Amino acid sequence: MRFTDRTDAGRRLATALQHLRGEQPVVLGLPRGGVPVAFEVASALGAPLDVIVVRKLGVPYQPELAFGAIGEGGVRVLNEDIVRHCGIDPDHIAAVERVERQELERRARRYRGGRPPAAGDARTVIVVDDGIATGATAAAACQVVRARGAAHVVLAVPVGPPDAVHRLSGVADEMVCLSAPPMFGSVGEWYVDFSQTTDEEVAACLARAADSAGRVRPAPVTTEVEVDAGEVRLNGDLARPEGAAGVVMFAHGSGSSRHSPRNRAVATVLQEAGLGTLLFDLLTPAEEADRDNVFDIGTLARRLSGATRWLRDREPAPIGYFGASTGAAAALRAAAEDADVGAVVSRGGRPDLAGPHLGDVRAPTLLIVGGDDTMVLELNRAAQARLRCENRLEIVPGATHLFEEPGALDRVADLARSWFLAHLAAGSAPPTAAHPQSHR
Repeated sequence: MRFTDRTDAGRRLATALQHLRGEQPVVLGLPRGGVPVAFEVASALGAPLDVIVVRKLGVPYQPELAFGAIGEGGVRVLNEDIVRHCGIDPDHIAAVERVERQELERRARRYRGGRPPAAGDARTVIVVDDGIATGATAAAACQVVRARGAAHVVLAVPVGPPDAVHRLSGVADEMVCLSAPPMFGSVGEWYVDFSQTTDEEVAACLARAADSAGRVRPAPVTTEVEVDAGEVRLNGDLARPEGAAGVVMFAHGSGSSRHSPRNRAVATVLQEAGLGTLLFDLLTPAEEADRDNVFDIGTLARRLSGATRWLRDREPAPIGYFGASTGAAAALRAAAEDADVGAVVSRGGRPDLAGPHLGDVRAPTLLIVGGDDTMVLELNRAAQARLRCENRLEIVPGATHLFEEPGALDRVADLARSWFLAHLAAGSAPPTAAHPQSHR
């Protein structure tokens, strides 16, 4: 069994865990990759989602061998046999624990953003990871959860080797593994897309879950607006969910408009996550008739900047840009001239057309490209190398330029949602140093 990505794995895992819905479980994801999987499980079960941060305690001069593990709330689990066999004295145990606890608390604060941990005592707790190899961390997590008072511990993973699955069945009260292939090499080989999960994506998942817990978000109010872009007035649709943490402006590409079904599909996902959206036409109908205008990046960027000023006069929330095709170049050029833009996402974009302005962009930038859109992919790689802001290149396997393949646009929407929630809703500021990353 292969999984498209962690979202797909989480949804399939949730189906296998439906029998636990009546037990009102808490779902705990192991960071980083286990949290997006756990998000889907928690959503399907209507359960609270939290992160389970554990740190293994390593033997002196052999740190890969753990003599115990620690968790939040002062929980410590020791393997007395290893402690005794290796002659580890109490002073060393205390010293190792002190260092690891500082890191544990730092990560927990980073992921939760100040929210308190979910209660997991005296009830069913589901520990979720995106897969297991040796299972050492998952075992430590189960031990920590039990030490915190959980009455019933369930370990749930999409995939793992048969020997590790069998061994972990003795650690948890219940083991749920969708696939245990005998020829197991690594977790990643059982996913089409096993891109690295970032700290920002973990924080965004937890924020989304916390925001939606216990309430149904009302549908956003969508208003037809006339956007004053400075040199011209443009038609648009402004959707503003209650308590929106940010507003994403859409810059459409060549041959498209604010009515683009692809952009509207992404906008709906963002609205459901609590973000506002503004879809508007960058060109008037008369201007669209001249094909050259579609590639006039300077004019498109100027219109987007003017529309941004218009929006700021009406909306106090942080603003991000979602650009497609040539609209992505306009978004990046406008962001290069506006340090207050919170984040940029490009879908199948032409960032290369932003030219020398790429190096001036400070907003965290996500480039999304189809794996089969080879020419545009190479243009994005070249453009990414010129960015000096926080940035990432995400490749959607098997997708072409318009992301028309089954599940491709859903993946785009998921990636955009996580990026904007991390950088707009979480209030992240653009970094001053550049750390380009590319993930496949």
